Amino acid sequence: MKKILSLSLLSFAIFSFAQKNETYVKANALFLPVGMLNIGVEHGFTDHITGQADVFISPWKSFAGKHAQVYMLGFNGRYYFNEAFKKFYVGIDVSAANFNIQKYGYWNDNNYVRKDGEVTPYINSNLYQKGYSFILGAMAGYQFKCTERLNLDLYIGVGTMQSFYKGYDKISGDRYDAGSDSMDREMNRSGEWLPYKGGLMLSYKL
Repeated sequence: MKKILSLSLLSFAIFSFAQKNETYVKANALFLPVGMLNIGVEHGFTDHITGQADVFISPWKSFAGKHAQVYMLGFNGRYYFNEAFKKFYVGIDVSAANFNIQKYGYWNDNNYVRKDGEVTPYINSNLYQKGYSFILGAMAGYQFKCTERLNLDLYIGVGTMQSFYKGYDKISGDRYDAGSDSMDREMNRSGEWLPYKGGLMLSYKL
């Protein structure tokens, strides 16, 4: 019985790969002009299902005066309504990131206010955050077929981002968020719903 089950699973796997055994390498055209790298590999498993692994790198220790260093690795599964690598698709994505950034809520010159209401001498625009995130999201997109080997992949991903980080003042080097966690944890924690990936991928079939 076990042998029959194993042979059945093997046959199914071989059949699935034979259905749409294509692979595309990809680069995000929107980020390259600003010195950010987003590359990926998408592989077809069936006539409608593909999987993609991608990497996003923003190497900027300072971009327009703000910390903008991000390293992200993601994996997603996609379902194409028409045919793999063609037209509309939806998917589920799992990603992890390491970051040294200035969060969008700090793009002002107000004094930083702790969660307990204490106003500090730290200025928001001088503050930045270092840590890591785990992300679970949904994505949708559309692939345009340009030539036999070249596609354009327009997509966006939105999800829940669970972050663990420490906050610093770039002038003094102090932890501006010290003692601000009501549970007295070493790292701050935040959970947000955000658009976290997207763009226009140039895709080339191997």
